[in-house]
Amino acid sequence: MKNLSTVFLIFLSFGFLTAQNKEKDTTKIIQLKEIVLIGKKAATYQKEAKSLGTIDEYLNQSSRINMIKRGAYAWEPIINNMPTERTLVTIDGMRIFGACTDKMDPITSYVEVTNLSEAVVQDGQSGSLFGNTIGGSIDLKRNKTIFGEKKLEVQLQSGFESNNSQKILGSSVNFKNEIFYFDLDVMSRNAENYSAANNQEVLYSQFNKLNFSNILGFQIKENKLIETSIIYDNATDVGYPALTMDVSLAKALITSIKYEVIPKNSIIENWETKIYFNTIKHVMDDTTRPNVPIHMDMPGWSETFGYYSKLKYRFEKHHFLVNLNSFYNKSLAEMTMYPNNPNENLMFMLTWPDVRTFYNGVFLEDTYDLSRNSNLTLNISLGSHINTVTSEFGLESLQIFYPEMSDTKSRFLKSFGANYHFSKLGFHCHFGVAYSERAPSVSEGYGFYLFNSFDGYDNIGNPNLKNETAIEGNFSIGLQKKKFRIKANASYFHFYDYIIAHTDFSLSPMTIGANGVRVYSSLDTATILNTSLSVEYFINQFFTWNVQTSYAIGKTDDNENLPFISPLSYISSLRFKKNKFTSEIKLVGNATQSNFNPEFGEDQTPNFAILNINAGYTFKFGTTKLMLKTGVENLFDKNYSTYSDWNNIPRMGGNFYVNLNYVF
Repeated sequence: MKNLSTVFLIFLSFGFLTAQNKEKDTTKIIQLKEIVLIGKKAATYQKEAKSLGTIDEYLNQSSRINMIKRGAYAWEPIINNMPTERTLVTIDGMRIFGACTDKMDPITSYVEVTNLSEAVVQDGQSGSLFGNTIGGSIDLKRNKTIFGEKKLEVQLQSGFESNNSQKILGSSVNFKNEIFYFDLDVMSRNAENYSAANNQEVLYSQFNKLNFSNILGFQIKENKLIETSIIYDNATDVGYPALTMDVSLAKALITSIKYEVIPKNSIIENWETKIYFNTIKHVMDDTTRPNVPIHMDMPGWSETFGYYSKLKYRFEKHHFLVNLNSFYNKSLAEMTMYPNNPNENLMFMLTWPDVRTFYNGVFLEDTYDLSRNSNLTLNISLGSHINTVTSEFGLESLQIFYPEMSDTKSRFLKSFGANYHFSKLGFHCHFGVAYSERAPSVSEGYGFYLFNSFDGYDNIGNPNLKNETAIEGNFSIGLQKKKFRIKANASYFHFYDYIIAHTDFSLSPMTIGANGVRVYSSLDTATILNTSLSVEYFINQFFTWNVQTSYAIGKTDDNENLPFISPLSYISSLRFKKNKFTSEIKLVGNATQSNFNPEFGEDQTPNFAILNINAGYTFKFGTTKLMLKTGVENLFDKNYSTYSDWNNIPRMGGNFYVNLNYVF
């Protein structure tokens, strides 16, 4: 607690110092809820030091996001030190659910950097626009042009990384005129096994990926448009060195059609309605692994139909947002085990017993302008959440543990929050309180012998779990001047009925070599505290210095450590920019993870610090341009892993990359 006291004293000191400024007010109010924009315009990825980096690398730049890494591909984002059960990830507002019981297909894996416009990260309960959440939300917004003067732009992208011989090749076409726009993006990646420090090959870390994204917009009347979109993503031969199985196929088809109205001279600012459908197929197998005790196939499927209708309007000092949203999801996963003796029968089970989830919700928000410099935002989210197990075989399997279990479970979810924002003379302040609830995930409620390779236990769901609830308090303070920007954040979550798996010694494991069986249950209470501080200093017209630090603590009701809570982490960089040339040197590190919990498979991860360098130059040839980005990651080939690297899988050693982007 001494460390926490020091952090809060630093925050308060900054607040006291910034409050002393008495300059003339020329700044409009800015809300300081944690909304991290990867970019605000199409092709913003071109401005990044590593322009063809993965989505995982982009999201990891936020102080609110960490990534659980099980391999070189498709990391799981955790917001405010909470995994995906407690958070919400959407693509252009669409609800999508992975088809893998081991979380090997996070929603972020279905978007590429070249078709990403911005990633909006909402902190805590304020991310409940498209459904209930406790930890926060990420909405991945894709590139799209807008109606205007006729213009056609074509881009070609190519990249290479030395460590895993990753080859990147892509292309995009953007066209617009006064009544039509068209955006097409194709990107492929092919990578072999990567190497940790000292050229130690990390087996089963290869992957292949193809991503296709298309958006078409039509103006049907003045201020009215119809937009259709499609995403097709296909990953094959994906290795997961931290797990016992790999992925032969991860395929997604995501489609939508949207109708939008932008009235003129009306209290209604915008009204958009979207209908969407997506289907995910995910196939785990162990055919490439040697010395497998028993061969298994584990395919999974997820299908989601949904819609939302979002209306923004204003009345005097009120700015209203109303969103009606609904989805129907089917989650099915199975496992087939093939005995070594061909005379023995196959063993089959449904690990997700064809669970159907039907959700209907409404989100209401009112931002009231208290003055020119302050406003108050109130919001509420209400939802009906119904789970139905449609497989009789799956239902009977779970009834072994829950004889009185019915095939349907209905829940009512609610959340509400109040946030105050103040901005004057470049000084910004925000504080808020919130209450939020969530339903158990499919795995937590209905999972059947899901093996967790991190702690070595089979896990069984519990359909009788209560809704998990949390009371949240958050605070931000910042100062923005010509020479520098500084911002500090703190958020505190007090949970009730915190869902977590506990060992049941009366049950025997199904997985060969497992430590035992754990059944999902609830802690009476738990707490998570997150803090972060960021500073940006403009040394002169050429040099900019950045520092970002974060620290968190998570405790159970018995004062034990919660799993996957980040230690002190930091990023410090010095950037140089002059005309068409840019360069940067960046230091990235973590302190020792001392607040770990061995019961959940964690151990003490040592501190580390790595150095990255990069440079870029833009060549112009008339109306065309070529952007070259190159750099070295982990310059000194440091051997390290972080607290969130599954089973201490080592991170990549020294890596040289080059990215090319040709625009014409």
